[in-house]
Amino acid sequence: MTTETASEKYIIIPYRKNQQKLVAAEMRPAQSAVSAERIAAAMAERFAGVVAYAVTIDEESGDMMEPRLLASFGEVPVEQED
Repeated sequence: MTTETASEKYIIIPYRKNQQKLVAAEMRPAQSAVSAERIAAAMAERFAGVVAYAVTIDEESGDMMEPRLLASFGEVPVEQED
C-alpha cells in the first residue's frame, strides 16, 4: 500500500439490543475524524452503543488496514472496545 493510493475513511457503527444481544445497525460514513466522533456522540442517545473508526484503504487494491478506534459510547461488542 502506497501513500499515493491510500485514503482514510471514517465510519460510525451503531448497535441496537435485540433479545439481549447487540446487533449492528446500518453503518454510516463521515467526512473526517472529528465529524465521525461528533456523529457517534449524537447517535449515542438513540442506540445501545456506537463506535467510530478510521480505516486506511488502498484504493487501487482494495486492501484495508486494521481500523483505528476514534470513539466508543455505551454498550458495544467486546472486540469493538479496544
